Formats: sequence, C-alpha cells, structure tokens
Amino acid sequence: MRSLDIASTGMQAQQTNVEVISNNIANMNTTGYKRQRVEFQDLLYQNLRRVGTTSSDTGTIVPSGAQVGLGVKTAAVYRIDEQGNLQQTSNQLDMAISGNGFFQVTLPSGQTAYTRDGTFALSPTGEIVTADGYIVQPGITIPTNATSVTINANGQVLATVAGTVTPTNVGQIQLAVFPNDAGLNADGGNLLEQTIASGAPVVGLPGATGFGSVMQGFVETSNVNVVSEMSSLITAQRAYEMNSRVVSASDDMLSTLTKLH
Repeated sequence: MRSLDIASTGMQAQQTNVEVISNNIANMNTTGYKRQRVEFQDLLYQNLRRVGTTSSDTGTIVPSGAQVGLGVKTAAVYRIDEQGNLQQTSNQLDMAISGNGFFQVTLPSGQTAYTRDGTFALSPTGEIVTADGYIVQPGITIPTNATSVTINANGQVLATVAGTVTPTNVGQIQLAVFPNDAGLNADGGNLLEQTIASGAPVVGLPGATGFGSVMQGFVETSNVNVVSEMSSLITAQRAYEMNSRVVSASDDMLSTLTKLH
C-alpha cells in the first residue's frame, strides 16, 4: 500500500521540522542567532490516467487525469535574516550591527568567517578578538595605555590614551554583505562561511549605502519568537500524529486483507 510509504515520508518530514524548531528554541538566547524554517516539497506522482490523453477514437481529451502523490520531502532549511533586538551591555568592545552586514573574522586556518555576534574582547597583544580569540578584521590593536575606547556608527575605533584629551583613530571596522545571505554555510560558534550559493562578499564601511551601522555597547539578540516557535511545535506534533494514524489505518487495512485468505 502506497499510504504506508507516504505516511512515513510525512513522519520523517515532521521529525525534521521538530528538530529545526527545537534548535531555534535552544538558541533563543544566542547572540546574533537567526531562526530557521523548514521548506517542504511534494514528491513525484504516479499517473494512473495521464491528463491530456485521448479517451476515444473521436479525439476527446481527458480533462484532469488521475495522479497519486508519493509523499513529501525536505527541500531546504533556510535562515530568516530578520533584525534581532539590540541589547545594551555597557561593554565598550561589544558591537551590534543595525541593518545589513556581517563582521569579518580571521580563523586560525587563515580563512575568513562571518558573524553577527559582536561580543568582542581584547587579546593578550591588545587586538580586538571574538569570544574564541579569533581576530576581528582588519586587525585593530588597542594601545595598552588606553583609558577609553569609542566606536562610532561608521565603524571608526577611537582610543584615548593616558595623558591626552584628543582620541586617536586606531582602526576602521568593515562589514561584508552578500547577494544571498541564506546561502551562507553555518559552521557553529556563531560563524558563517561563504559558499557558491551566497555569492562573493562585498566589503564596505558601516553606514554606507547597503550597509548597516555599528552600535557600541550593544549586542544583537536572537530573532527567535518563542510564542511563534511553540505554536509551530504544536502544529508539527499534530501533523506527526496524523501521519502515524495513517500508518495504523493502513496496517489495519492490510490485516483485513490477510484475514480474507
């Protein structure tokens, strides 16, 4: 019976749906996290009577035909790049992006990764780094005798050193934007990497056309809406149960057939 296989694809699809929803809920407090959504597609169809074929010698056409679907499959799990709320931290090295763009991070391998997580700190040599110690490009060093650090909306990093009043420009934060943010590959650790699907990055200054601005002393919270996720979880659970009932009903029908022999 096709219904057994069809219902099993539905159960597998809803299992994936629940896994994605659970990952969203688990990351509801993850800085810069973007919630994900599952996209489903129907599978191939079997033609019991093909539409458009002739039904008589006089050339009459079958108007609708008869097709039986074979179930559902997971087509994509994509990120929804909706702006998260900006939460004040009062840490002078924390940064949030208000608008489009990603911070650029140099990995130990030398490759560049991208992130919306602006929870930054200083390395032992005074460079601005991520929570894992990765250097934030272009590699800005804060003087050891700096008494305060100011980062304006355009990404300029200004340090005031002891004994002076006028701050000194010690570097410029740059952002990267992509033609297709959903095409970036998630590596974990709040880091994303470029793929063929994302397209090549375009690097520019914060506040320029198409680029967001930098907010010092803030971080971007997750854009997960817990109420919406719980509602989606209940819907996925009910869909899973309904598909399991189809399996039970099909099994009962097969039992009826076996009793006929």
